[in-house]
Amino acid sequence: MKEISHDPYAVFRLREYKFYLANRFLLTMGITMQSVIVAWQVYAITKDVFALGMIGLSEAIPFIVISIFSGHIADTFNRKKIILLFTFLFILVTGALLYLSTDASSFIKNYGTLPIFSMIVLVGVIRGFLSAAFPSILSQIVPRALYANAATWNSTVWHSASILGPSVAGLLIAVGYTAAYTVDIAFISLSFLAFLFIASKPIPSREKSETLYESLTAGIKFVFKNQIVLGALSLDLFAVLFGGAVALLPAFADKVLHAGAIELGFLRAAPALGAVLMAFIIAYKPPTKNAGRNLFLSVAAFGLSTIFFGLSENIWLAFFFLFLTGAFDNVSVVIRHTILQLATPDNMRGRVSAVNGIFIGSSNEIGAFESGATARAFGLKPSIILGGILTILVVSVTAKLAPKLRHLNIKDL
Repeated sequence: MKEISHDPYAVFRLREYKFYLANRFLLTMGITMQSVIVAWQVYAITKDVFALGMIGLSEAIPFIVISIFSGHIADTFNRKKIILLFTFLFILVTGALLYLSTDASSFIKNYGTLPIFSMIVLVGVIRGFLSAAFPSILSQIVPRALYANAATWNSTVWHSASILGPSVAGLLIAVGYTAAYTVDIAFISLSFLAFLFIASKPIPSREKSETLYESLTAGIKFVFKNQIVLGALSLDLFAVLFGGAVALLPAFADKVLHAGAIELGFLRAAPALGAVLMAFIIAYKPPTKNAGRNLFLSVAAFGLSTIFFGLSENIWLAFFFLFLTGAFDNVSVVIRHTILQLATPDNMRGRVSAVNGIFIGSSNEIGAFESGATARAFGLKPSIILGGILTILVVSVTAKLAPKLRHLNIKDL
């Protein structure tokens, strides 16, 4: 077993894991494409950086609210059916965005961006259920010894899709919103088909009967009683919250770099490109030894890279520092996912994943709102620089408050 756990490609021996990765790649393509298309469309209509922030808030609020229940659902019902159902609903919502963007629709002409924001709210609900179910079923596909290996390749595939998704979206936006949304629907539909090849898994048995209230709050109680898990989630929460420069890319590309939709797509892909390169390094040299120290250093480097991005006025420098943010962020992603998989009991994975979603998944959207609001108040570049500074401050505070995390070695879990 020791030899297998050090094989960078050990997890690819599992047939269902390969279909899981295919689904994640295709679905992430759909999600990242949609985020770029919607952001560019809203900014084209409003020319307002605050509207970009409102996109994030419109998705984050329903995401947080539904996550309170989605974890309980993921630990109570068939996880495969949950994923298939909400992926199908995602197809329908994207189809609605396609219709709203056609000449045949008069909704945008009459109501502006309101119909688009209505669909974003539904996307928040859908992602709330998917974010609880996906990590939960992964532990039933991959053996415990390969959790870190699986987390590395999950991140690689996710970021690979995040490179291609925005780039493809940028190219298609130049053609038209109809073409962009049509291709987006195709990727989400293919992700649905890929997941059909994964067998249904049994619902984990619970050690004791729980009331609905006890079940809903169990994940929150588990996280807040575990200093290592709470510290890792809090570190990423505030780092992403304050370091949400990507949300301002449409405005940054337009006002600072004087670039168009195609350049926006490549800039949006830069963090993912850095993450993929780092993922291959991590696959051969996992950051599990001195994981806590590596986690803090990577998030601090993420904040510093964000500061330099905010200072950039050249598209290549901006691309380079965005590349670095993705590379350093991926180290923390792999460590955090491995901690969650190893520290969480099987019958609580849905609820703990839901709490993780509230901490991390929603922080991207709330971070987008914070970035938009700060950009309106202080200016575009100062808001990005301030976000990087606050990220570094968060690292310092968390290091003092979570000494167990600071000294963590993954092998000790």
